[in-house]
Amino acid sequence: MKAVLIGAVVSLVTGLFGTPAFIKYLVRKGYGQFIRDDGPTSHHTKRGTPTMGGAVIIGATFAAYGMAHLVTLTPLTWSGMLVLFLMGGLGLVGFLDDFLKISHQRSLGLRSGQKLAGQALVAVLFAILALQFPNANFRTPASTHVSFVRDTRLDLAFAGTILGLILFIIWANIMISGASNGVNLTDGLDGLATGASTMVFAAYVLIGIWEFNQSCQRVPSTKCYEVRDPHDLAVVAACVMGACFGFLWWNAAPAKIFMGDTGSLALGGAIAGMAITTRTELLMVVLGGLFVTITLSVIIQVASFKTTGRRVFRMAPLQHHFELLGWQEVTIVIRFWIIAGLFVALALGLFYAEWVVGGQ
Repeated sequence: MKAVLIGAVVSLVTGLFGTPAFIKYLVRKGYGQFIRDDGPTSHHTKRGTPTMGGAVIIGATFAAYGMAHLVTLTPLTWSGMLVLFLMGGLGLVGFLDDFLKISHQRSLGLRSGQKLAGQALVAVLFAILALQFPNANFRTPASTHVSFVRDTRLDLAFAGTILGLILFIIWANIMISGASNGVNLTDGLDGLATGASTMVFAAYVLIGIWEFNQSCQRVPSTKCYEVRDPHDLAVVAACVMGACFGFLWWNAAPAKIFMGDTGSLALGGAIAGMAITTRTELLMVVLGGLFVTITLSVIIQVASFKTTGRRVFRMAPLQHHFELLGWQEVTIVIRFWIIAGLFVALALGLFYAEWVVGGQ
């Protein structure tokens, strides 16, 4: 528990005081956000606001994770390092996208194919490595079993090891791509994605601690959890949560800095990594319910326009629809935070209820 607290505090302090220093650096370099002309006109005042702030979140998370282990003299775990690898790898893809936008002064960075290829490469490496490194109890960071709040009976390796690996890689790619792009689509208003992500990682702190206290190694029973490194995953979640909290101080309206694709892809990747390694893959859909809702709004908008020529929303993603209806940005963000919190509360309720009924 000490490592969890140290990780949260160090990342919070690093994010809180590191962000303004990074803002000064970005301003000095002239690295400002380019705003779409076809978006809400109220966003034009944000043109030139420093972006790529996700680098602070990633840096604060990595520094806090290392400090937590250094102070407590505990070894690093493969589960924790793999989640950080996924976070950092997708953050690098987002950084390249952001840098191209800034250097070319346009709203498009990497082409969609290039971005998806970068995400896929990182996701494939993560998926392959996550099925390696068994501990003394033969548990690996990930499992080929599809999970909800724990592994279900549906095993992707039902037809053999090689096919199982391929199916797991595809499944992991779907989750990682969905989560990273979901957070990316949500990051359209000051503080929206940062605040929602903070709640999700706070939930994963609780899930990791609970799984550690109820692990099969500590309390063998029908209710126990077969997760390789639940405590260290709680440390990782606490580090990301604290980093988001510190960054949110400067990212809240009116934002002094944006996280950019550097942050949104990294946070989405970390959420997917946590879901895979804590065996809560399908629960992620509920935990990140706000991200799912906003992603669905884009899918519905595109599908409707291509099939009927009509738009369901005034603009997608969903938050911009309410902007064009006349809602104030702060009002939208707070109400969407409430929705995100309700989804997180529902997910934690489902997680605990499954344990209460006996892990069946």
